[in-house]
Amino acid sequence: MIIEQKSFPDAIILDVDLTTRNVSKRSLSGDIYKLYPGGSALGVYLMLQEIKPKIDPLSPDNLLIFSVSPFTGLPISGTSRLTITTKSPLTGGCGDSQSGGDFPAYLKANGYDAIIFRGKSDKPSYIYIDEDKVEIKNAKNIWGKITGDSEKIIKKELGEDKIEVAQIGPAGENLVKFACVINMLTRANGRNGTGAVMGSKNLKAVVVKRNKTVKPHDKEGLSTSLLTSPEMKARIPGFANGFGKYGTSGTVIPMNTSGFLATKNNSTGFLEGAEKIDGKAMDETGILKGRETCYACAVRCKRVIDIPGKVDPQYGGPEYETLATFGSYCGALDLETICICNQLCNMHGLDTISTGATIAFAMECYEKGILTKDQTDNLELNFGNHKVLPILVEKIAKREGLGDFLAEGSKRCADKLGKEAQSFFMGVKGQEFPAHMAQQKPGLGVIYSVNPYGADHQTTEHDTMIAIPGAPFKRRTDMVGDYKHYEVSTILDENKIQYVFDGQCFYSMQNSLSLCTFAWGIAWQLYGPNHLLDLCKYGIGWETDMKQLLEIGERCLNMMRVFNAREGFSKEDDKLPERVFKPIPEGPGKGTGINKEEFDNAQEMYYKIAGWDGNTGNPTEETLKRLSLEWLLD
Repeated sequence: MIIEQKSFPDAIILDVDLTTRNVSKRSLSGDIYKLYPGGSALGVYLMLQEIKPKIDPLSPDNLLIFSVSPFTGLPISGTSRLTITTKSPLTGGCGDSQSGGDFPAYLKANGYDAIIFRGKSDKPSYIYIDEDKVEIKNAKNIWGKITGDSEKIIKKELGEDKIEVAQIGPAGENLVKFACVINMLTRANGRNGTGAVMGSKNLKAVVVKRNKTVKPHDKEGLSTSLLTSPEMKARIPGFANGFGKYGTSGTVIPMNTSGFLATKNNSTGFLEGAEKIDGKAMDETGILKGRETCYACAVRCKRVIDIPGKVDPQYGGPEYETLATFGSYCGALDLETICICNQLCNMHGLDTISTGATIAFAMECYEKGILTKDQTDNLELNFGNHKVLPILVEKIAKREGLGDFLAEGSKRCADKLGKEAQSFFMGVKGQEFPAHMAQQKPGLGVIYSVNPYGADHQTTEHDTMIAIPGAPFKRRTDMVGDYKHYEVSTILDENKIQYVFDGQCFYSMQNSLSLCTFAWGIAWQLYGPNHLLDLCKYGIGWETDMKQLLEIGERCLNMMRVFNAREGFSKEDDKLPERVFKPIPEGPGKGTGINKEEFDNAQEMYYKIAGWDGNTGNPTEETLKRLSLEWLLD
């Protein structure tokens, strides 16, 4: 059967003015939408169109944009993703954050590709969406409530169980700079402080009715290529049972045994006893009770933890980043405490990475005498003292005592404490490092430094992937680039920089098409680049190629960089902490570090490859024109 190719669909945008309580709907033509097809690209495009430079991120002038894509809600693994874009209160630049769950699929099912929230409600409110019926409702009964309680109250008030809720907890209400937006009580738009912006607008929740989800353009073709082919019949169960069994939590031990598990505020890469907090330990201790999944996904990588009287399974369980930031970052080896901290973050709406990393920063300051006991609410913030972790999480969420100070993020804390403390801030552009050490992955380190929204591990394929020899890996990367492979991951040369730049464009494109990077990717994921072309063709009737798709990601990165430039960012902000350039002092990774001169040269290679000015680090006129971004030159 021949199915005619569709023209690219228009984007339907819901515009909610919280100040005037006016709700309107408009469309963005398919010709424009094709350049910015959802997610990150659509979000930053809308921000550049409407946000004036230099605004306060927590003022009514900021926009909060929820966006999905034409692929969202298709019955294929890894297609239910939500992007939230805003000016970040944590970094002061372009804020960008993704989550999974069922909420994205049902937002799309209600007919919307994006929602723009502008202004500020004069009282706590939430939004209820049932297709064309959009209501701004009073949130006085849920303001101040933790996420689980809020969701129960909303369902009772609406008399409706078939809804999905994206909401903030007390941390967002209290404008914690790294507060996040939570859906399904476990899926977080974690980075960049999106929850604080939502709280600044007096917006507690966005609720969508579960309506019929979208249908693929060519159902038979999509099934044949991505579900029922012999290749995928063999691959899907194996991938789901492999990666899905432990999720990312199975990464703790491999990272530790290699000597690159970020430990004690990134001062070293090895934690004696780390097997106590690994994903396998969750399974063997019996606290792992199940696995959850996102809409239509076969992988089921989300943890479900149940510790009677302490951890409620509705709040899920910790993944690798959380196990590391509340575990090895803080020198803590108590798995139960880490699970409690994960639950508290999901209850209060906190980014687990920035929360754990900020506490680790405070611990190092305490051990070095920069913070004293009379400044820490009489808490002993020594590395390894797991008992203080849940106390600090709640203090941060409620902005109580020391928590009010730490709620600003470790960069602002360091600036207030002085020069020595500034050397303990482990992050870029004000955003704390995730748990992947640049000493092991220097190419990722370059991306940490130049990434518009700060240090983030889901921005390119990691160096370790290019160090895997053999044809299977190479066959999956041929459609992106032809790269030389290494015996070790720590080489930093032009081949590596081309690899991580292409990977950054690929991941940026994924975030714009609202696809999960654990399902769709370049190297080890469930689907590869060739499958992505099938998704475009059979999913929405879009005949495209990898060059065009990579340009979507590159276009998005350049728009973000321009957004940051008008906020005052430049090449001077593309810096890693000095600690990264010092050899790891102990463990299997002992002696491994990044040569500063090599790193600086690699960064210059990056600017050249990206088409950015070597003096300012910002896109050149030629690059913007090549990417159909001439309108930004004004």
